Amino acid sequence: MASKIPAKYLDLFTGKVAFAVLATVMPDGSPQATPLWFDFLSDTLRINTAVGRRKERNLDFNPKVALVVMDPANPYRYVQLRGRVARRIDGPQAEQHIDTLAKKYLNQEHYPHRAPGERRVMYEIAIETCQAMG
Repeated sequence: MASKIPAKYLDLFTGKVAFAVLATVMPDGSPQATPLWFDFLSDTLRINTAVGRRKERNLDFNPKVALVVMDPANPYRYVQLRGRVARRIDGPQAEQHIDTLAKKYLNQEHYPHRAPGERRVMYEIAIETCQAMG
């Protein structure tokens, strides 16, 4: 199956420095947006958060999301994605994933901002639509 992301924008998903802004839905129906780290594997976006954070509560309440990934060198070149949570992953795989993201974004082997007792959760986001600009 061909990627939903146009080939000329794939660098935004495989490069080291692009951040995403994730929009989720609050229980009252209002939007909430958060910049975050991500990685991309087989047309699936993967994100990570700590258990108990607003992102986790929103994603568990309503799996619909939108994301924007902007080119750090040219903010007028960006991709907007819409999709939904395909899978929530807790435990060792989520803990390893935050370290993978720390390597990508900070070039550190382990995520340095982990709070004592913090547990991580990873979400796989299935991309349903993609719009690219720039």
